[in-house]
Amino acid sequence: MSELEVRELRYFIAVAEELNFSRAAQRLGMAQPPLSKAIAQMESRLGVRLLERTTRQVRLTNAGQVLLDQARIAVDAVHAAARRARRAGQPTPQLVVAVKPGGDAGLLRDILAAYRGTGSHLPPPEVVVGGSGEPIAMLRDGRADVALLRSPFDGQGLDSQTLVVEPRLAVLPAAHRLAGRRRLRLTDLKGEPIPRWKGAAPSTTAYYTGYDGAEAGDGDGDADTGLAPADTPEGPLVASVEQLLEVVALGQAVAFLALSTTERHQRPDIAYRPVTGLSPSAVMVAWPETSRSAAVAAFVQAAHDVAAHHPDHMTALAY
Repeated sequence: MSELEVRELRYFIAVAEELNFSRAAQRLGMAQPPLSKAIAQMESRLGVRLLERTTRQVRLTNAGQVLLDQARIAVDAVHAAARRARRAGQPTPQLVVAVKPGGDAGLLRDILAAYRGTGSHLPPPEVVVGGSGEPIAMLRDGRADVALLRSPFDGQGLDSQTLVVEPRLAVLPAAHRLAGRRRLRLTDLKGEPIPRWKGAAPSTTAYYTGYDGAEAGDGDGDADTGLAPADTPEGPLVASVEQLLEVVALGQAVAFLALSTTERHQRPDIAYRPVTGLSPSAVMVAWPETSRSAAVAAFVQAAHDVAAHHPDHMTALAY
């Protein structure tokens, strides 16, 4: 059996995502007959049915769903390899570091200094600051070599190392009925609307809304099992911390943010309170698992060394 070509995988992804040969052909800029023929040839060579076709609909088989998942990874990897090769061949290559605002827990400057101190033979670092979801996208598609990310994220195809684990706090309007308390439980916030992050996967939404399975004792012998989806009305969609803080200050929602993020966003109209039973936030350094770059290895080592001397936020919280 001959190998599948990237072109064929692109054809299949378009059909599998559109579930309509006409729309897929239009998306690919080609006629429908050769597209249908290409898919049929793929099925023949693989010896499995990828799509169930009727006069009314097209749907994926189990084998088709597996191929779709793997094809996306394969095509992304090919594109990423091409981008990395082009960047590596530039007269002055750079180590591109991706991060989002507040996503480094205050570590980035020290990591960059430590990396620069490892020797002039390494390419200089270039930091690219992106919005929510952008750093990991840049890492996957080859625009970045390494990234600082907050959990949770999809780690498929990546290696990563945890640098700092810190608590998350509840973010409340200053006039909220619970703002006067020193500490909250997740159950205190049942029924409160919580912002949704644009484009977030279900597991990420569960984390940001507090019902990701966190479970912790509160000192009275009972366990706080967190919130459940039915307990958390959908708040406004947000795309940045600044937007999140505005909707909270306006009384439209409550939210959860990492300790280091709250320290950078002190406002008189916002109250931050510790929450028993809320899962923490981890800052991680991540890189492609196939990377053999000496510069990436040096950056990861610098990040590890800096984090080793960083105060543990889990013990630094005192209220």
